[in-house]
Amino acid sequence: MSEALDTDKLEREVKSMYQEVAESSDAEFHFETGRDLAVRLGYDPDDLDYVPDVAIDSFAGVGYYFDVAELESGADVLDLGSGSGMDAFVAGLHVTETGAVTGIDMTTEQVEKANDLATDNGFHNVTFREGYIEELPFEDASFDAVISNGVLNLSAEKRTVFEEANRVLKPGGQLALSDIVSEQRMPESIKSDADLWAACIGGAEQIGSYTRLIEAAGFSVTETRENTQYEFLSDRAANACGKYGVKSVTVGAIK
Repeated sequence: MSEALDTDKLEREVKSMYQEVAESSDAEFHFETGRDLAVRLGYDPDDLDYVPDVAIDSFAGVGYYFDVAELESGADVLDLGSGSGMDAFVAGLHVTETGAVTGIDMTTEQVEKANDLATDNGFHNVTFREGYIEELPFEDASFDAVISNGVLNLSAEKRTVFEEANRVLKPGGQLALSDIVSEQRMPESIKSDADLWAACIGGAEQIGSYTRLIEAAGFSVTETRENTQYEFLSDRAANACGKYGVKSVTVGAIK
């Protein structure tokens, strides 16, 4: 993390942006949202048919990782930065009624909306809690799998996030995520810009450093692949992609 980064401003920027995503999914963002994006990334349309449309409309993920996670019936799953709840609902389908999925997100509007959708659509095995992914409110070894989509790049404390994910996983538990990384190290002017962090650019860690942070937290990385189907929409983000190799990847790891 850049020492010049204003983390309080970053939190305000991220909360503001994703509050708008929760309340106005048809607004224009630097990233794509919705069902067309989800299908292009690899989500099974048959799964999406069971997910509330409102959650899909606000989906702002950057990749598909459920083939890496291979969630089993009865599993307990934690979704870091659950947002609209779409990934948690898909996970809820995979673990069936014998399993449970918990989503955690720091944006009040996203949590309230996702809990209402779970109740209204009969997802009795899916719940959402407000909180920070850097300080998970769960006991050690509580989950069989931790998932996340397009969120960890927004954290200024990625090392802590991976350590917390490892702490709450049972031995042999799976970490499966999609996130934004870069091929080149970006200059301090970008790394210290809270606006560019909130836009999923400034916080993009170099891919080698990203996987080393995961391994340092106690995981063995089993898979890393690029999600070429994902594209940023804004010119500013597209320029960063071209200049610094900012891109989406899916990573799988085992505790």
